[in-house]
Amino acid sequence: MPLNRLLTIGVSAGAAVVLSVPAVAAPASATPSHHRAGGSLVLVGGGLADDNATIYGDIVRLAGGAGKARIGIFTAAAPVPSEDPDADTPDCNNSVCNGDYYAKLFTSYGAADAQWIPIDLDHPQAADDPAVAKQIESMTGFFFGGGDQYRYVTTMTRGAAQRDSAALAAVRRKLRSGAVVAGTSAGAQIMAGKDMITGGSTEPGLRDGAKPGYFEDPGVLGYLPKGGFGFFTEGLLDTHFSRRGREARSIRLAADTGNDRVFGLDENTALEVTGVGGRHRSLRVIGQRGVSVLDLRRARVTDTGGVWGVEGVRWSRLTEGDRYRAERWQPVIAAGKERVIPAAGPCTVPPSDDVFYDYALVRLAEGLVDQAGCGAASGTSYEKDPQFAAEVTRGRGFAGYRAGSTTSFVNAVIGIRPA
Repeated sequence: MPLNRLLTIGVSAGAAVVLSVPAVAAPASATPSHHRAGGSLVLVGGGLADDNATIYGDIVRLAGGAGKARIGIFTAAAPVPSEDPDADTPDCNNSVCNGDYYAKLFTSYGAADAQWIPIDLDHPQAADDPAVAKQIESMTGFFFGGGDQYRYVTTMTRGAAQRDSAALAAVRRKLRSGAVVAGTSAGAQIMAGKDMITGGSTEPGLRDGAKPGYFEDPGVLGYLPKGGFGFFTEGLLDTHFSRRGREARSIRLAADTGNDRVFGLDENTALEVTGVGGRHRSLRVIGQRGVSVLDLRRARVTDTGGVWGVEGVRWSRLTEGDRYRAERWQPVIAAGKERVIPAAGPCTVPPSDDVFYDYALVRLAEGLVDQAGCGAASGTSYEKDPQFAAEVTRGRGFAGYRAGSTTSFVNAVIGIRPA
């Protein structure tokens, strides 16, 4: 089994000022009380490495700890065995073998028990089986694997109204009563509320806009107005975020659907949300890379010769240990990260010729963090029909923070327009 099992959808201790609200140092301890109100989410942007002890360990901890956690594994987003040409080999990628794989992995990280929940496209009726609901009730945490999030909609909800199946209703009850629900890639995306993305690549999505529904064409930026399971309601979600340059597609989706905030999850990185169902939610970043928060409250959509554009999208990117106060729209930089003092001199940040791919926008923003002479950094899209230009500038209160080689920043501003 490969180390990095990637299941994708077809698709300073000092303070910063962000959005006129100070970003403060995070508390030294991130361990919640055993008497916390509500359950927890651990939303992973995909590409979750098998050796990511930070994330797997966090899921086990939130499920009750080593020797106590009981994890239910959902893999209905994956192909069924009949769709997998490697079903009988060590390279298998299907609902059954993935369930077995993750169960063994969670046991290796200290879970007392980990079981596959036998729901997939071949057995959607199992989601209303009382025995399966009873199995779910016996768990203290859940993990949703990757694949295609629409398969979770198909197997675990019922009808056009997307009513809860018995299995989903059981997971929802467990979450409210204190369980942890985690997911990677499609398994994180399905946790979203209204206007959940169903697929679509960036450049065609920018050109044509978002359309309600699920589409076989990977170029169509699709979304479900009723959303996914609705466990995460602080904003839109997107996964594999900066690695696949999805900043732009999520901005277009948010603008088209009237959403003001997006949380973009990088690979091998998680957004931990505690207090779900309680009075106070807490959001924290853990893992290798970052979580982007896009704020469209002051954004302005433009039209240049019939080509869509947008200006004024606020962008903060938070890394390991940083928190976010959703109710105040406030990043909270982790204690111990020093504010970066940019170097004097001319701007030497090179423009990108593939700005919507492989952390290109992140590198442009980091150039602004490091170089005082850079008031803006820009690039163009790889696709040229039409070609888009993206520019990152310093917003009011822009600042960067660093611990080792990891950089967080707050209050960059993104503009997208025809090149």
